[in-house]
Amino acid sequence: MTARRHRAFWPCLVLVAVLAAGGAGLAAWQVAKAGLAERVDRALVLTARTLEAEIERYRYLPSVALEDPRIRAAVTYPQSAERIGTANRALEVAARQSGADELYLLDETGTAIASSNWRDETSFVGENYAFRPYFSDAMAGGSGRFYAVGVTTGEPGYFMASRVTVAERPAVVVVKIDLRPLQETWVDAGDMLTVADGFGVIILSGQPRWVYRPLVPLTEEARAAIAAQRVFAGVPVADRAPVLHEAGQTVMTVGGEGRLLRRQDLPGDGWVLLGSGALTPALRLAWGVAAAVLLSALALGALAQTWWQRRRMVAMRLRQGALLEARVAERTQALAREIEERQRTEDDLRAAQDALVHSEKMAALGRMSAAIVHEISQPLAAMEATLAATLLSGKVTDDFAVSRIEKARSHIRRMLRTIRHLKSFSRKEGGERRPVAVDTVVRSALELVGPRAGDCGVVIGFAPRGPGPVILAGEVRLEQVLVNLLMNALDAVADRPAPAVRVERRVSGGSVQIAVVDNGPGIPSSLMARVTEPFFSTKQTGESLGLGLSISRTIVEEFGGRLTLSEAPGGGTRAVLTFDTMAGERVAAE
Repeated sequence: MTARRHRAFWPCLVLVAVLAAGGAGLAAWQVAKAGLAERVDRALVLTARTLEAEIERYRYLPSVALEDPRIRAAVTYPQSAERIGTANRALEVAARQSGADELYLLDETGTAIASSNWRDETSFVGENYAFRPYFSDAMAGGSGRFYAVGVTTGEPGYFMASRVTVAERPAVVVVKIDLRPLQETWVDAGDMLTVADGFGVIILSGQPRWVYRPLVPLTEEARAAIAAQRVFAGVPVADRAPVLHEAGQTVMTVGGEGRLLRRQDLPGDGWVLLGSGALTPALRLAWGVAAAVLLSALALGALAQTWWQRRRMVAMRLRQGALLEARVAERTQALAREIEERQRTEDDLRAAQDALVHSEKMAALGRMSAAIVHEISQPLAAMEATLAATLLSGKVTDDFAVSRIEKARSHIRRMLRTIRHLKSFSRKEGGERRPVAVDTVVRSALELVGPRAGDCGVVIGFAPRGPGPVILAGEVRLEQVLVNLLMNALDAVADRPAPAVRVERRVSGGSVQIAVVDNGPGIPSSLMARVTEPFFSTKQTGESLGLGLSISRTIVEEFGGRLTLSEAPGGGTRAVLTFDTMAGERVAAE
């Protein structure tokens, strides 16, 4: 078996090395290509900003020229040779000082009435340019711009126009900018940068032989628009071969060298800026990485083979000893687990015994409390009747004495109500469910825990809205659950600097939620799932049996509801009781 594995090792190693070299070479190719794309994209961003800055230099020149009174006078009096001559000279000075190629004035028909090149043989004066989009856009929207080859001079340029109305006569001033110096910079630097206009025709390029060639095959609509607007004068751009085969092409060949092609849109004019980078360095890097990984994998494989053989000899000597130690450690761990489980069981039994003893004490205390409540209620009732008879006798006429007796009667009635609730709370209720008004039970529970809340300095908030819902439950046992939740909340906020407890009642659809919310320290998330287990408590030893929430959950589930505990917003605990509500017709029938 060992000899067979040894013979299969080297073929597998060669296969793995070839796969690793191929993957590494491919990854290196992708990384190098991504780096090249990033460099080209940075160059495109810089070029786009340069091109935009060159155009922005002249953007406001037509508007400024239209503020010149000499040019406005030419608009008002187009038949005055004197004013036209003055406008020609003003435009000539403005063009020379601004560095613009040409600056000229068109009337409402698109005919040039004044121009900065009025002295030249190729003067624009008298020529009509209404067919140019920059004129129609300026007349319609106030401004326009367009790149084209001049029909008069035969020189290309970028035209920007602005419209103004003088003496109810519209006129347009156009500035022509020569962008070819940018192209010459690209040619000198050897940059493969290209700009194509909205028709898809290259207008500037670091490859001069590409200028006035379609970037991709032209559509019939583009051919018709170019012919109608005489964009390129007499240059037959539609008959020339396109530079790219398709619009989505990302790789092209220039001079026998593969180049990565990147694009950036220039939204102002619908132009496209293209740049490319040579793929040869990236390809060389990929092959170099693949070769290095292949050699490294073979070398590591040889080292691994040697190391494996040595390790195999050592492992044969240590295997028996390690197996024996493992069995001993496993048996030791099993014994430790048995001891730990036995100790935990004994601790649980002792805790259960202590809890049962404490439960019996509390049960006896409850029976004794019920007897005491019964004995106290009758004297209190007699006292209240005696005070009432005293007032009815009419012998007490002093207003102060009457008010004190009434106050004493109100305190006695409050004590009787509390005793009545305690008697109802201590009375064992059958398992039958009846219609129960939720708000009434909540208020009864609030009265029962009122003294405890007063000791803690807490005013328990309860402000229900809308009609109170009715559910099927046991009134006394539901009251018992609410009292338990309220007492837990009061215990939680007893030591807080600003204690707060509130009861919320919310009806949603066919169910009602009763929430008891406090701002105490809350229940740790690790213990949230255990607090409803019997005999589990987060309070100090001896303060609680750990049965309150367990009994409460059992009672709620008997009524078809559920008890959920969660963290309150802002800290504390939120205990929610959820029950199905009864429809109004069913409540009336019950």
